[in-house]
Amino acid sequence: MTTALPAQRTVLERFPASHPRGSWPADEYATAQRAQGTDARVVMDLGSDQFLVVTDTPQ
Repeated sequence: MTTALPAQRTVLERFPASHPRGSWPADEYATAQRAQGTDARVVMDLGSDQFLVVTDTPQ
């Protein structure tokens, strides 16, 4: 049996979940990062009530 180690994530940017446009600013930022070659995605951090743009590659 093998156990996978959790991926190391880097938070590129944080956006408040209370933003009037919701996750759009985070989605737009992640899209811009992907256009520059960074594998970025948006996740929700419930503890801090923020949308995080993260990547699994070290920065």
